[in-house]
Amino acid sequence: MPRFFIDHIDPAAPTVTITGRDAEHIRVLRMRPGEELTLCDGKGTELRCVLTASDGKTAYADVREVAASTSEAAVPVHIYAGLAKGDRVDYVVQKCTELGAHDITFFHCERCIVRLDPKKGAEAKLTRLQRIAEEAAKQSGRGIIPQVRYLDSYDSMLQDAALHPLKLFLYETGDRISLRSAIRGALPADSAAVITGPEGGFTPAEAEAARAAGFAVCAMGPRILRCETAPLIPLTAILYETGDLD
Repeated sequence: MPRFFIDHIDPAAPTVTITGRDAEHIRVLRMRPGEELTLCDGKGTELRCVLTASDGKTAYADVREVAASTSEAAVPVHIYAGLAKGDRVDYVVQKCTELGAHDITFFHCERCIVRLDPKKGAEAKLTRLQRIAEEAAKQSGRGIIPQVRYLDSYDSMLQDAALHPLKLFLYETGDRISLRSAIRGALPADSAAVITGPEGGFTPAEAEAARAAGFAVCAMGPRILRCETAPLIPLTAILYETGDLD
């Protein structure tokens, strides 16, 4: 069933008017009156609707049922990923959204190769990544669209991530504990933060700063993972341990 995210949905209204890109998408899909669609407010409420009319610029639908989304994780997982170059960030946003991440924050650290500059298209870059998150949320049946952010300071990122009770810092060397024991040792928890590095990984000083901030410094097994793959492992592990993959 096609899924659309609509701002300012009134769950009490019997009909919904759809405009802009979503109305155009309905035209592209060649949807006809009588076909079903789902409208989401992006905050966890879904409206199951039936299309009544569409002219390509505006579409109208009757609301048949209002329900809470059942596709969101019981424990929100917040992803913090070192900013990587090229389309690797696109992959992180798309796949983390599909898996169920609550939001995705990219950050700058010492070994990052690239940096978002407010004067050189940072806002446009984040807007494009937010669009990727929206499309992935539609495809995967999400009830929310994960927000995509950027923090230019490693210390600010640590402070932000440390607010969550389950805190994982993924590191490739040194004194670490297993990912499984770190997750199980922190549960139950009402939210989680996962920090992974850029192409060059973290410096020892950055790892020690995370440890001092209360993060469990974790290994991810004997294999070396690409930076765009690394966030997916702890995200999936947390979902598994909290029963979200049952």
